[in-house]
Amino acid sequence: MSLLFWLPALACYALIGWLTRGRLIPIVAQLLVAALAIPALLLGWAEPVAGLDAPRLLAEPWLQPFYGLCFALLLGYILGDVIDLEISADCLKIALPSFLVPLATGIACALWLLPGGNGWLGALGIGLLFSITAIPVLYLYLQSIGYPAAASRRLIHAAILMDFFCWSLFGLAQGSSEPLTLLWPLTAALLPLALRLCRLRHPLIYSLPFFALMVLLHGLGLNALVFGIGYLLCLAWLRRPLQLPLPPSIWKGLLNGLAVPLILTCGILQVDFHGVGEHYSPLALVTLLGLPVLSKVLGSWLGLYWADPQAAARARWSESLLLNIRGLTEIVFLNLLLQQRLIDDVVYFGLLLMSLFSTLLPAMIGRFIHHEARSRHEYS
Repeated sequence: MSLLFWLPALACYALIGWLTRGRLIPIVAQLLVAALAIPALLLGWAEPVAGLDAPRLLAEPWLQPFYGLCFALLLGYILGDVIDLEISADCLKIALPSFLVPLATGIACALWLLPGGNGWLGALGIGLLFSITAIPVLYLYLQSIGYPAAASRRLIHAAILMDFFCWSLFGLAQGSSEPLTLLWPLTAALLPLALRLCRLRHPLIYSLPFFALMVLLHGLGLNALVFGIGYLLCLAWLRRPLQLPLPPSIWKGLLNGLAVPLILTCGILQVDFHGVGEHYSPLALVTLLGLPVLSKVLGSWLGLYWADPQAAARARWSESLLLNIRGLTEIVFLNLLLQQRLIDDVVYFGLLLMSLFSTLLPAMIGRFIHHEARSRHEYS
């Protein structure tokens, strides 16, 4: 019976992705389906007609192992982007305020407005969610509008540095509460050094164990995040590339066609839509939608001003909005917090809508950003 929900749900992602192909980047279409179509399918058909409620749909025996596999592979893919880092003075000046201002704002928001918090780790997680920039989505958007190569490179590496801060800080904070749980992940992260001692050279020999161990550690409930960061740092130190085990087109097809829709749908099914608003004031819900955007844009503006005080104000505002793009990276982090019960379902849904708004915002004011791209290109 549950297939009567899951098959139409996954088909919605495929249909909307096909209809919006060339007009919306995949994560925007996926967020629209998750925020609008999945709740409508659940509340309008699955519950009243088929008698399928969310707990029953999430209790399917095949779902959790499959979810764990998809989540671990997607987390590994994101970490592969985060570790590709080149630090320069400019990207450091941009990254520090763009990371610290929304981080402090998010922690204050969690402690002030959100009842029933999950201690300092939950507040830190919300602060980090305020700070994240989605690297893959930012890269695709800059490519699509023809942003100048030097300016694009500066923004991309600033975003990578910010997300590296986010993942590393959360991994360390998470491990500090239970230090013994870090022993196996950190030991496994040293595997590239052992492979190097064996004089093995093929990139796949270094890359395949990474994805296999991500799935294994996630399934065992160990800290796959700390392992992933440690393993990739070892690869970077050895100057070994992370090579995907499948061709990029097939890999991205699996992620966009199956992994991301499944992860988003599982997150949405954990939202109690009948009880939304019972434990949160309207002020708290509106704040979850607006404050992450305002604090991120402000922090990015300060960083861009620090890096280049002579830049035109219009260009600085357009780049601040670009650095506010969320998307896939934040969705992975958001589901990680929900999975560990560091945020509840209402906060999850509010921040999911915020992610959709942030990712759509550059497209909604695209003419302004396109003008700045042309101006920068002509100036270059």
